Amino acid sequence: MSAKEMVEIRWHGRGGQGAKTAALLFGEAALATGKYIQAFPEYGPERMGAPVQSFDRLSDKPITIHCAVTNPDFVVVLDPTLMDCIPVTEGLTKEGKIIINTSFSAADTAKKLGLDQKQVFVVDASKIARETIGLDIPNTPMFGALVKVIGNLDINGVLEDTKHKLELKFRHKPQVIQGNLDSIKRAYDEVKSA
Repeated sequence: MSAKEMVEIRWHGRGGQGAKTAALLFGEAALATGKYIQAFPEYGPERMGAPVQSFDRLSDKPITIHCAVTNPDFVVVLDPTLMDCIPVTEGLTKEGKIIINTSFSAADTAKKLGLDQKQVFVVDASKIARETIGLDIPNTPMFGALVKVIGNLDINGVLEDTKHKLELKFRHKPQVIQGNLDSIKRAYDEVKSA
């Protein structure tokens, strides 16, 4: 399978921010739309606050490779402080896009990362999470931002599938379900480029 037939995504976060959960939810939502998917974390000495990575692959055809994502088409960064301590742009394709959880502009973020402005998207996922979920856990807002930037997934189908998944886990906490759905939709609407 050639790289053009497949989209590869790398998620960067810190332990406890939900990068693994977001990658799995995103993969399951894509699967529900008829895509072939892989969603997997990279395990190491994870602990609360330590840098972690997770990955997704999406395709309209079966995916036959089973290795780490080294040249992602999309990079999602849940914690902006990671830009200062790990190479979040490593391996990003020339046409690739990066989505950062930050209150800074896309132009300023592109300059900091040394990327073309058209590659950089920003959304204040932490603020959205605090306002919709009540906690600074930016994974579901970043999931919504990624759906928008990728552009080939129906947001309504993604929200419906995610609602079903969240209902299984949080059936006795409807405010958690609605807060997460609101955060996805809000980030989808608020993500911006330069």
